[in-house]
Amino acid sequence: MLLAHISDLHIKRPGALAYQRVDTAAHLARCVARLNALEPRPDAVLVTGDLVDRGNADEYRHLKSLLDPLQMPYYLLIGNHDDRAALREVFAERAELSEGGEFIQYAVDIGPLRVIALDSQVPRQSGGELCDARLAWLADALDAARGKPVIVALHHPPFVSGIGHMDQIRLAPAAADKLAEIVSRYPNVERVLCGHVHRPMFTRFAGTIAAAIPAPAHQVALDLRDDAPSAFRMEPPAFALHRYDPATGLVTHHAYVEESDGPYPFYEPSGELID
Repeated sequence: MLLAHISDLHIKRPGALAYQRVDTAAHLARCVARLNALEPRPDAVLVTGDLVDRGNADEYRHLKSLLDPLQMPYYLLIGNHDDRAALREVFAERAELSEGGEFIQYAVDIGPLRVIALDSQVPRQSGGELCDARLAWLADALDAARGKPVIVALHHPPFVSGIGHMDQIRLAPAAADKLAEIVSRYPNVERVLCGHVHRPMFTRFAGTIAAAIPAPAHQVALDLRDDAPSAFRMEPPAFALHRYDPATGLVTHHAYVEESDGPYPFYEPSGELID
C-alpha cells in the first residue's frame, strides 16, 4: 500500500501569486502530474492542510479544479490558512468533512491503514490547538482502531523544530503533551504526520515517529537560530510517500516533484560495476 502525502498548497485565486512571487497553482499542477505518473501509483493522497491561502470559496474552487486530475482518491485536512465553512461549501460531496461536527475530523481506511485526521486549527490564528473535545474524539477513534496500523494526521507539528518563528506557531505545548499522552497508549500508531513547517523533519514522539514534510512549492528557510527571520526559499518542491507492508511496517520516502536526470545503471550488461 502506498500513501502519497502533500501539504501546504497555499492556492490563491486564479492568476494570483503567493507573497507576490510564488505560483502555487502551477506548482500543484506539476505535483499532481508527478503523482499520476508514479509507478506504482499511490493508492491515495493525504493533504495535511493550508490547502488555500486566504480561506475563501474562490480559492477552494481553484483548488478543486487543480485536484480533479488526480487519478487516485485524496483526503483533505484543515490548516491555519483554511476556513471550515468555505471548504465544506465547495467540497460539499466529501461526506468525511462533515463527520466531526464543528471540527473537520474523520477516520478513513486506506488499504490496511486507518488514517485519523485531526483538526488543529484556531480560526484567525497561526498557531494550533487541540481542545478536550478534539482529544476525546481522537481517543475514541484510536480505541476503534485497535489491531490496525494507524496514522494520526494533523496540520500543526506537536514538536519543536528549532526554527524559531515556526516554533512560535506550532501546536500549543500543552495540547502537544496531551496528544502525546493519548498516542502513547496505542502501540499501533505508526506515524504522527503533519505539515505547516514546509520542511522534512522527523522526531521521536510518544513512542512512535512524528514527521513533517516539504511543500510542493516554496519551503521555509532552514535557519535554526531562535531569532531567525520569517522567510522562504524556492528549494526543490517535494512530497512524501509512505509505503506500508504488513510484513515490514511503514517506511517513508521523500520524492521531488521535478524529474531529475537519469536513471543511470550502476552495472554493465555483463554484470560488472561501471568504473
